[in-house]
Amino acid sequence: MSPISIPGKVMLKQSNTGVPDLDAQQYIAAVEAADGQALEDGVSLAIHRFVAGCKSDGIWDAIKASCILAGARTLSGALVPLVGTAPTNYNFVSGDYNRETGLVGDGSTKYLDSTRNNNADPQNNRHLSVWVSEYATASPYGGDIGLYTGPSSGNSYIGRSSALYQVGSSSGLLASGTSAVTGFRGITRTLAASFDYRAASSTSTIAITSVTPASGNINVFQGGAALYSNARLSFYSIGESLDLAKLDTRVSNLMTAIGAAIP
Repeated sequence: MSPISIPGKVMLKQSNTGVPDLDAQQYIAAVEAADGQALEDGVSLAIHRFVAGCKSDGIWDAIKASCILAGARTLSGALVPLVGTAPTNYNFVSGDYNRETGLVGDGSTKYLDSTRNNNADPQNNRHLSVWVSEYATASPYGGDIGLYTGPSSGNSYIGRSSALYQVGSSSGLLASGTSAVTGFRGITRTLAASFDYRAASSTSTIAITSVTPASGNINVFQGGAALYSNARLSFYSIGESLDLAKLDTRVSNLMTAIGAAIP
């Protein structure tokens, strides 16, 4: 499709309807308002292509809460929600933010409350994902994203460098061989009998039966209680089940394009 010109804006790839994507445009405008200045054309184009691409892949509507924790000029801009409501910031400061690689945790006090409850999505129709720019080195468990309520079942989280995954089940999975994985990591459940997890560009299935999801907001950089992460993350998403490989491709392209567009 040919580009379309918007006065004062980047030449944007058209969506399937032949016009610039409204959701992308509204998000970009909100980020620029929070930043107090415009984004580079290349960053705006990367965001537009991501949103339009997710829609063409049929995965956009499954994303119910999400932030692109990169690209924006300020931390305030990075915390503008791509989808859903804005996360609540606990203790992050401007120095924790890098436009190209995202937001870094401290492994002890800093996290984002996504404001989305773990039980907001159906028991067998749910996903979590993160983009890890720098993997966590603090403590083997905890969570880059998720809810953990101790020994109770129904938790959902993606653990730290130990690569522990769980989505609405009574126990988790320690994914062998993925302990120091950067890039996209995600979990999705579409069946009662099993869930899929993705890391290092590979998707696998584990047979763990689902249970009623525990109640509590899903946090980013914290799996629950004192389980904090010191990873650097540049994207997260929460919502209904989706194709992890397709989301991986879209987020990978987004991060590459943002990095190339920032001087």
